[in-house]
Amino acid sequence: MVTLRRLSLAQARRIALAAQGIGQYDRDKPVTMRQVQRVIDGLGQFQIDSVNVLARAHFMPLFSRLGAYAVELLNRASSEPPQRLFEYWGHAASLIDVRLYPALRFRMLGTHPWASIDEIVAEHPSAVADLLGALAARGPSTARDLDDERAGMRGWFDWSASKTLLEWLFYTGMVAVVRRNSAFERVFDLPERVLPGAVFGAPELSFADAHVELVRRAASALGVATARSLADYFRTDAGPTKEAIARLERDGELIPVSVEAAGGVLPMWLWHGAACPRSVSGGALVSPFDSLVFERRRLAELFGVDYTISIYTPAAQRVHGYYVYLFVLDDGVVARTDLKADRKASVLRVQSAWLEEAAEPRRAGVAAALAAEFQRLAGWLGLADIEVVGAGDLSPDVAAALG
Repeated sequence: MVTLRRLSLAQARRIALAAQGIGQYDRDKPVTMRQVQRVIDGLGQFQIDSVNVLARAHFMPLFSRLGAYAVELLNRASSEPPQRLFEYWGHAASLIDVRLYPALRFRMLGTHPWASIDEIVAEHPSAVADLLGALAARGPSTARDLDDERAGMRGWFDWSASKTLLEWLFYTGMVAVVRRNSAFERVFDLPERVLPGAVFGAPELSFADAHVELVRRAASALGVATARSLADYFRTDAGPTKEAIARLERDGELIPVSVEAAGGVLPMWLWHGAACPRSVSGGALVSPFDSLVFERRRLAELFGVDYTISIYTPAAQRVHGYYVYLFVLDDGVVARTDLKADRKASVLRVQSAWLEEAAEPRRAGVAAALAAEFQRLAGWLGLADIEVVGAGDLSPDVAAALG
């Protein structure tokens, strides 16, 4: 009988944070593309979201790990040679390590037309060829650009239809995203003109091999995880994920362990190369779309935090605020805060700050660390002032720490 290796909750937390790069960098040093690449290597993807109340979601993971960096580094990594990231559907819409393109081809090739696509093509049989031809001739374009170009051809279809068709072609890999424009619209082009030649021309992975590669990257990024979390990272189906886990376990890349998680002992898998530091130090604000918190049940199991994004919750029913960030300090989640960048007034508005119950003995230290993080954040965003304006049991302490 094989005896499973047992990890304490504290060990599992440190492994998870280290795998995600939290507390692993000096966040007050200048950031270069080398550090950006290390984070890409570690996480594999940065989720994209349209909400811009503080900063776009895909910009935050690098700030959380590296500190104040030039966002142009991320823009270059995703849109200029040597291209390091490409936009596609990973955990959700994400900037993904370009080396994972072959592993995601199964998702593109297995796509069936949406009902609305069937309707468009039924009414306009040449729609796909027309749209691809227009894109080939015009070059990088938004859906609106292409519709404007063909506005005189009323026999074609309207902007909403062209946008739907382009989004489907994007999912199937028939078009690719060059970048997002200032209005956050996708700018499309033909994939062979967007992706590096070596990546676009790489041999297609089999369905099984693709899942092994995605689970491998998920395991490396998470450090220690359940099968559910490994599937959730790139949103792979449970069946092929379990088969990939079994293969990686046979090869010694995944090690079955039991973890003393909140609520009981849980079976998990440990990435064979995962580090287990004796301590994790430093603070970091983590956005609702950060890969550390992708799987909320894992967050509850390892960190004892119930975390639900509130942007879709009616204002009167929100507990902690609209767009709430977690604050990680050392090896735990110690606070949460609702933040807004008032760019017109050049003020970082702290609309709420709440202390996690387990962090009560550290209240003063948490407030001081959170205040310091707000100063780092305001500097990164180019905001001149910080104003604590909202609710929360930690807000007075943070205001005092800010002086």
